[in-house]
Amino acid sequence: MSHPAHHGPTATRERARTDPAKPGPVGIVIATRNRRASLAVTVRNLLALPERPEVLVVDNASTDDTRAMLARDFPQVRTLALPVNHGALARTHGVRALETPYVAFSDDDSWWAPGSLRAAARHFDEHPRLGLLSARTLVGPADVADPLNDLLARSPLGTATDLPGTQVLGFLGCAAVARRTAYLDAGGYHPLLFFGAEETLLAYDLAARGWGVTHCPDVVAHHHPDPRPRTGRPAVVRRNELLTVWLRRPFPHALARTRRLAADARRDPHARYALRETLTRLPAALRARRPLPPHVERAARLLDGADGADRADGADGADGPGGVVS
Repeated sequence: MSHPAHHGPTATRERARTDPAKPGPVGIVIATRNRRASLAVTVRNLLALPERPEVLVVDNASTDDTRAMLARDFPQVRTLALPVNHGALARTHGVRALETPYVAFSDDDSWWAPGSLRAAARHFDEHPRLGLLSARTLVGPADVADPLNDLLARSPLGTATDLPGTQVLGFLGCAAVARRTAYLDAGGYHPLLFFGAEETLLAYDLAARGWGVTHCPDVVAHHHPDPRPRTGRPAVVRRNELLTVWLRRPFPHALARTRRLAADARRDPHARYALRETLTRLPAALRARRPLPPHVERAARLLDGADGADRADGADGADGPGGVVS
């Protein structure tokens, strides 16, 4: 699926790798903005991996000294500088810039466990239809299991003979590895969603193109989110969940979800904001709308039923439902 055209980076600075060692088959894309300190921790952990991955940082127009820090402390890391904040689309710019067959995504507060990228590459090598895998996520210094792990592992979609792990229609953005060709074939993240629960639509788009999306717990990501509340996050998540429904699901389902949000808006300021922002973006969603193929819609409905309330619900540590199953 091809998403609407968007503006690419107009000011790009990339540094070649100084390490002569050949990188592995999995490259890493990090999208960041104004989080220099946590980004430095992430990059140190990634560069210490035994797989020696190529690391590309896509800077979403930071106004701090992120780029100067990278140039000074991590000259072996490539930097793609965007002139404006593109949100989740920064990851797509990074995928296009890399040439590795597989791409792992880290946020500026997450990294991969040693050996996990090797395990991911093995899954992709052995399963040509696999488009994206969702990792098991461990949160914070104590490595607490993210509740999303169990949610994904219990997916009622079950297994497929030509795929590893359990089939899902959602994942956590900072704990996913994609086949580069599949990601680009599906169009990457949708520009209408920016950030917040943007993963579900990409899972739908991959499945609609015939790619498998699975949860593989032998691939492990570490996530160390900032414990401080993220102002406005609940409203943005609800907006993007509803826009995802309008972009891909049947009209009756989308109308029912909209009425539910409208009812909540009478008493919840977050819901009021989400409804207003959804309606503002609805014309663009309708223009970009591409209903799911019947077999993917059946899978989405099965997940709706498993959730018990015909709605998305999940958790990803401190960030809210960013990687919901449906």
